Amino acid sequence: MDQKIIDCFTHSIKAKLLLELNATGTATAKQLAEVYSDIPQATLYRYLKRMTNDGILKIVEQTQIRGTIEKTYAVAIDLSTMGQGLEGEQAGDVYMQMFIQYVAGFIKQFQTYCKQPDIDIPKDMSGFSLAPIYATDEELTAAMEQYVNFIQPLYQNRPAPGRKSRTIGLIISPPESYND
Repeated sequence: MDQKIIDCFTHSIKAKLLLELNATGTATAKQLAEVYSDIPQATLYRYLKRMTNDGILKIVEQTQIRGTIEKTYAVAIDLSTMGQGLEGEQAGDVYMQMFIQYVAGFIKQFQTYCKQPDIDIPKDMSGFSLAPIYATDEELTAAMEQYVNFIQPLYQNRPAPGRKSRTIGLIISPPESYND
């Protein structure tokens, strides 16, 4: 799997833009700015340009509007093939690289937060936990379906007064085997 694609999924702004474009098919920078009003305009344009240069996004239309050209963006990669590097001899290496990037993204978010003066962890509702479980494959599949159904409405939310951008991550460890 290409490092630039992994970086998109582990960078909060790039991930938002990529997933929004994947969901809508196409969008202009103006449309994306309306959806994600919390992303500064200069930052939005910078990441759209970088993702286009990296071959992750493509420009599918350019429209002359007054003195400027409005670009319409779309995803340039096939996101449905993302798991294909997870088979064969290199599967473990690719999977570990993806996991490190995933964890590194969270570490960066926590580091930025913890460096701020006067943080209030309970008020900001930040936290993490582990919940060791025993489950059959069927029980775990059912639990994951419930999780998706629960989180999906929140994922559909757009920035609005009172809403704060947060990232919720879920890690399911590989099964542990114990020698009894």
